[in-house]
Amino acid sequence: MRTARLRTVHPALWAGLAALAVGAVLCVIGWYGMSGERFAERQLPYLASCTVPGAALIVAGAVLLTHGRDMLAASRVERLYELLVTAEPTPGEPDPAPPLASSDRLLMVPGGTLWHRADCPLVEGKPRAVPVDAGAITEAGLGPCPVCEPPTGS
Repeated sequence: MRTARLRTVHPALWAGLAALAVGAVLCVIGWYGMSGERFAERQLPYLASCTVPGAALIVAGAVLLTHGRDMLAASRVERLYELLVTAEPTPGEPDPAPPLASSDRLLMVPGGTLWHRADCPLVEGKPRAVPVDAGAITEAGLGPCPVCEPPTGS
């Protein structure tokens, strides 16, 4: 499903591509015309009628492409936000996402500031992680991990 904003982006992108193409053709024609002339006063008409407008069209095309891509990105972000807002679970329904960690064993990494569940993705597989108890947690001033959300009453 496309939004109204998404449909208005394509003309800007196509106009940018067309301006780039026409500008490139004009620059090539101006270069070809100037290269065949020996004197500067005979090269000036090609410069004024082809090369300068071609360069201006190339710049305008680049600006249109950038603007079109920014609008496209913004519309995609808005669409994703709409999907996120409408996908909220209704009250009373269980959370469909399983917890990241559920172990009752608690660990900490020496020198760290957090304590974790043993199967937390942040400490899982780290050989330096050591078991921790409630006394060590308060002694070291550790905080609970926001990822695995260990029990605070331990």
